[in-house]
Amino acid sequence: MHLADLGVAGRRQPLFVRRGGVATSQPVAAQAGLAVLQGGGNAVDAAIATAAALTVVEPTSNGLGSDAFALVWDGNRLHGLNGSGRAGRAWRAEDLRAGGHTEMPRHGWASVTVPGAVRAWADLHARFGRLPFAELLEPAATLAEEGFAVSPVVAASWAKAVVAATARARAHPDPAEEEFLRHFAPEGRAPGVGEVWRSAATAATLRALGASAGTDLYTGEAAERLVAFAASTGGRLDAADLAGHRSTWVDPISVAYRDHEVWEIPPNGQGIAALMALRILDGYDPADVAPFGRPGVAAPVTAPARPDAWHRALEATKVALADAHAFVADPEHADVPTAALLADPHIAARRRGLSAVARTPVGVDPRASDTVYLCTADDEGRLVSFIQSNFAGFGSGIVVPGTGISLQNRGWGFSLRPGHPNELAPGKRPFHTIIPGFLTRGGEPVGPFGVMGGHMQAQGHVQVVLDAVEGGDDPQTALGRPRWFWDAASGEVQVEASAGQQVVDALTARGHRVSVAPDATVFGRGQAIWRAGAGTWAVGSEPRADAFPVGW
Repeated sequence: MHLADLGVAGRRQPLFVRRGGVATSQPVAAQAGLAVLQGGGNAVDAAIATAAALTVVEPTSNGLGSDAFALVWDGNRLHGLNGSGRAGRAWRAEDLRAGGHTEMPRHGWASVTVPGAVRAWADLHARFGRLPFAELLEPAATLAEEGFAVSPVVAASWAKAVVAATARARAHPDPAEEEFLRHFAPEGRAPGVGEVWRSAATAATLRALGASAGTDLYTGEAAERLVAFAASTGGRLDAADLAGHRSTWVDPISVAYRDHEVWEIPPNGQGIAALMALRILDGYDPADVAPFGRPGVAAPVTAPARPDAWHRALEATKVALADAHAFVADPEHADVPTAALLADPHIAARRRGLSAVARTPVGVDPRASDTVYLCTADDEGRLVSFIQSNFAGFGSGIVVPGTGISLQNRGWGFSLRPGHPNELAPGKRPFHTIIPGFLTRGGEPVGPFGVMGGHMQAQGHVQVVLDAVEGGDDPQTALGRPRWFWDAASGEVQVEASAGQQVVDALTARGHRVSVAPDATVFGRGQAIWRAGAGTWAVGSEPRADAFPVGW
């Protein structure tokens, strides 16, 4: 790990800690996790407390109706948890097609699957937690009850979502979505930067979840309210759907990249796309794919991107995403060729198919996503990579009255194409964009990392790994480098303005349609905690968010 640009004005350095650290997009939530660490909790406890607090202070991206995934290093090995929910037993693709839909609705009950995040918190706690579950949710409940000052990035997303929901309510009124504006815009608008927002209903629900170890959402009063509201407003989730939900412990999948191993959760998520792209790139000489400067040499944070390297990474990632969207689905309902997609023959064939000019793989629909990612470390060697999300915007637009529970729209990730592996079916999990990442080296932990942001996530994982492994970047430098994003729907490549016009021109000359993104939202928000030395950790947090890392 190299530290670049020491002493340069405006340059953010990573936080170095010994006892523990937390990185996420909201400092108030990170502080909730840090308080748990300082109170005797471990990294898993801190992750749960941070995740719960994020549902309050960043409701634009996640909530109590979210899904979640986690990778946990227990001090000896890596564990994976799939906390994504399933479609209700009454939802069938043919019913939606008969109703005139050719693709999954983005809002309303048809977009809702069983919320899995709360069960994931409880399952993580049951296996690895130390402090009482209720104690971990209390900081979030206090924030909801007493209120918090809304941060700038969240305020901007909140305002955009309220404008969209208001327009939707006028154009296509839906009784299921009426509570959204009452709950999140009680004064007819979103709260502004620095304004205090509070929700007594959310606080009460969090305390009920804490007292019941999460079961209130699946078999208790919150579940009863959710089911009753669904029944009265056209939803098809019932008590059996909620009561029957379980998280799934999974074996993480990995590939070697140079002398590191990169780990992801297996399908139904898109993590396999990041692994495929990295395997393709691993077949090139390091000098051909180092994105900034020379391989193994610390490059200044202002160093220009190398267009040839960006081109190769873009093309490898494009074909990996095309494969993922063709084959990734719920392995309990479809034959997902995970091993074959990562096998040498397929990777070699995909590498041979790349060229010096941009090509268009099978097109997919890159859908917007609002997600939170966090990572934690403690002084006993535990590390957590955790992600949870309501998907697009605030999710489905549905808030269960009296609970503060905003429901995700992960059902939007299903396909309505007959016979597609990811076609909607009862009890099935949809294709998921949210993916926690983890790095090891020779089997020893380097640490957790992640970049939230819909279909940016696999692309972001590829870029952060390249920056870390090829360039030796510390986590803060890696997260601060200029990024690119391939928009599969349009075929356009968006780059950050900080990449420079030279990069735009060079990529254009290679056949890419390139534009400079008007703002940084499309490039996701990342966090990382990596080993810095014997018993110490370097913590980095996304400069494009309201974030800074905390630790002790």
